[in-house]
Amino acid sequence: MRNIVVVLLATVFLSACAVGPRTVDASVQTTAARAPGAAVLAGAHYQFERGQQLVGQPPPERLEAMAKDALARVGLVHDDAKPRLGVQVTGNVGAYWDNGGYGRSGWSFGLGMGRGFRGGGVGFGFGAPLFDPDIPFYVSEVSVLMRDLQSGQIVYDTRARHEGPWHDTENVLAALFTAALEGYPDPRQASRRVAVPLLPAAPATSPATAPASRVAP
Repeated sequence: MRNIVVVLLATVFLSACAVGPRTVDASVQTTAARAPGAAVLAGAHYQFERGQQLVGQPPPERLEAMAKDALARVGLVHDDAKPRLGVQVTGNVGAYWDNGGYGRSGWSFGLGMGRGFRGGGVGFGFGAPLFDPDIPFYVSEVSVLMRDLQSGQIVYDTRARHEGPWHDTENVLAALFTAALEGYPDPRQASRRVAVPLLPAAPATSPATAPASRVAP
């Protein structure tokens, strides 16, 4: 029995210490035009359009640079000379403190043994409260709005939101633009969760160069 307990403790400890690549887990909501409006989406040339800047929003040129990489990954081409789509992007990050429901950071282990009608058993528990009320949580959001410049119709409206402890604004917002465009131009679900690895952005000219994103079932 002692050997079993030691093995269980070692297994859980090693699992807790294994750290993989950071990912941005995003909640995505998309509204896409149907035919015939959807015909302009695939491989379209676009120009950026600017609306009113939100309070606390990064400069428009920075947001457009982040979004441009994500748009290229789904096959869209930035072309101010002969655009078919007008694309407006927004992005912002806010902070909040959760003073209820979560304890301070720490680790806890539990071990239980018992005997029932059909024999004995061993139970093992592991807890890892990761929230500290003194540390802020950040809410990051982006949106991408596409308009057919010939008809004036809104043909694609997608938004992504993430809550987490990270405040490296540009990396998180760039990942959210990628999440927002998952499945473009015809995502399988309007509402979905998408996980995007936080990797350095690489130049891309086709969807094949996109970083792997994963849609939660």
